[in-house]
Amino acid sequence: MAAAGCEGRATVYIEAAPEKVYDMVSDVTRMGEWSPETHTAKWIDGATGPAAGARFRGSNKKGIMRWSTKPTVTVADPGREFTFDVGKDTRWSYRMTPKDGGTELTESFEALRYLWFLKVILPPKRRTRDLQRGIESSLQRIKAAAEGSA
Repeated sequence: MAAAGCEGRATVYIEAAPEKVYDMVSDVTRMGEWSPETHTAKWIDGATGPAAGARFRGSNKKGIMRWSTKPTVTVADPGREFTFDVGKDTRWSYRMTPKDGGTELTESFEALRYLWFLKVILPPKRRTRDLQRGIESSLQRIKAAAEGSA
């Protein structure tokens, strides 16, 4: 169960093969195209693509706040799942399920822990709402790009 109940998910149907969708979401250098918070990401520590244990640096912004993270890929299963952990704090997953000749893509987040100072500056209920809106927006952007309308 997520820390402080900070978790969410959304699903969208995409008229593209699961392998194509996987290639898009697992290419972290494209994350800024989908995410309302992450504006750039790049592989680090010698990683050149998605693989369990690979790390990347994500640069994020929300309003006047700016921060960076160094997530670690935990699952890189082409055409099925791409998951990464942001330290010991948050897990992000993209799961692809073949459906009707296309892909059902589910993006989810789960707070593994929620530190006390975050609770003060960004209460879990508000953060969950913001992240939920963000994943819904991200999925629509991924869908548009995968279907060629972006």
